Amino acid sequence: MSAFLIDGQPATEADLKYLAVVNYGAYTSFRVEGGGVRGLDLHLERLETSAAELFGERIGEDRLRDLMRIALAGQQDAWLRISLFSPDIWPRTPSAQVRPKVMTTVSPPPPPLASSVRLKVQTYARETAELKHTATLGLIRARRLARAAGFDDALFADADGIISEGATWNIGFLSGDQVVWPQAPMLAGVTQVLIARGLAEVGISQSTGPVRVADLSRFDGAFFCNSSTPACAVAAIGDHVFDTRPDRIERLAQAWRLQPATPV
Repeated sequence: MSAFLIDGQPATEADLKYLAVVNYGAYTSFRVEGGGVRGLDLHLERLETSAAELFGERIGEDRLRDLMRIALAGQQDAWLRISLFSPDIWPRTPSAQVRPKVMTTVSPPPPPLASSVRLKVQTYARETAELKHTATLGLIRARRLARAAGFDDALFADADGIISEGATWNIGFLSGDQVVWPQAPMLAGVTQVLIARGLAEVGISQSTGPVRVADLSRFDGAFFCNSSTPACAVAAIGDHVFDTRPDRIERLAQAWRLQPATPV
């Protein structure tokens, strides 16, 4: 079953018309497990930061949680997307300072993106990379181009070859029992943060620093992560092949599982 509401009510024709023609907004999405969400604090702060940045007003975490509960309607396990938009903002009249509307979409939890992937490097950077905004044409096109070239997905790097993130996920590199997170303009992924919080407990150290395409031989493994896929092995980036040891991927997933779900 899939359903969506706007500010806790059925969508109006005017809301749907706006959403169909104006692509200005932000969102977050995540799995609800047993009525709770891992990293709920991070998702809420992402929405609040986006609301202030894009619309000029925060929403309030209590209001967001009330709307989440209305959307779930007692469901304990689901996939929930929360989107922000405002019909007061149009291409010719973009200056309104207003609390955005909140669209909630509930659907069944999706399966993981993959268990192993081959990535094609593309010179690309998301606009306003620190925000999870709704301008996704570049991401979808990047993935299409990667698959047309015989790969599974796209990995982004700048003109100097400094790696940032993937189409809809963060990447980490492995050197033995150490994770190296790339340092570059990117979205701070909630799953990435949750894994980072638990790495010490599974015996893995971590650091952050610039990672260049030319430096891939420094690493013996890589993985990507997002809310639907806590840890997925990267088998290759371009022609560079990585070890996809299942035990290390399982330890990364365990670091994520160690983070408790917060009740909605």
